[in-house]
Amino acid sequence: MATARAGSTRAAAERVARSQSAASASIAELESALGVLLFDRVRQRLQLNENGRVLLPKAASLLDQAAELEHLFTGAHAAALRVAASLTIGEVLLPGLVARWKESHPNSPVQIAVGNSSEVVEAVAAFEVDVGFIEGPLSHPDLRLHPWLTDEMIVVAAPSHELASVRRIAADRLRACRWVLREPGSGTREAADRWLLEHLGEFGVGFEVGSTEALKRVVATGAGVGCLSRHAAAEALRSGALVELRTGLPALRRQLAIVVHKDKQLGRGTEDFLRHCALARHVAAAPPRGAGGPGTG
Repeated sequence: MATARAGSTRAAAERVARSQSAASASIAELESALGVLLFDRVRQRLQLNENGRVLLPKAASLLDQAAELEHLFTGAHAAALRVAASLTIGEVLLPGLVARWKESHPNSPVQIAVGNSSEVVEAVAAFEVDVGFIEGPLSHPDLRLHPWLTDEMIVVAAPSHELASVRRIAADRLRACRWVLREPGSGTREAADRWLLEHLGEFGVGFEVGSTEALKRVVATGAGVGCLSRHAAAEALRSGALVELRTGLPALRRQLAIVVHKDKQLGRGTEDFLRHCALARHVAAAPPRGAGGPGTG
């Protein structure tokens, strides 16, 4: 597993605290025992071949089962929950869910990786995490998608912005705005681009930022208008740092989703967490108090 992720026995040995010779010997011994090569040797790199790709998910499951056995009788620890989430979900929705799950699993370490949706998909596909949460559509043959929450994209601005008090903003005025958007590759950016291009045509992007929090802060200065998730904007709308613009554009709703590897056997802790997320769906999906009705964004 370490060699598959790192691409060399040298890097793999560092990950598992062994010598390079021991790591190389382990790979050779495994290939000899199975009677097949698992890696192609390409320019001093080790790349999984077809045999290795077949073995990888089973090896990942074996390691997870071994970890559960190791923790079975100790009582002090439990298997780690490894989660990756897109920025909007990881910064806004996931912390509360994990905190509540942790109350009934106090001995389980939690590892959360936050990135854009494409990075989450790559982490799940590489078995680096057990479960992922994404905003964009899924396009990976090795992963299985489970619809989770419904989200809505809205347009926001600073209270001092010239459009903040306009009852119904014409498309040409929106088109002339300086837009603050997430970086290419994020699910939020992909959804915003599709929505705005469909209804505005060309529009000017003044800022591309790498996190939802940065987007809100830039918009709050009055430097431009932003497009982001209603979930992500909820706290800033309640506090008055941002206002939702009445654009008159058709509402854009998107499906947030949970992704898992189709060949991975999930541990008990991960399955408990997924059930917890399913039970919490109606709570997390409820619109915040004071939010505008459907279609106002």
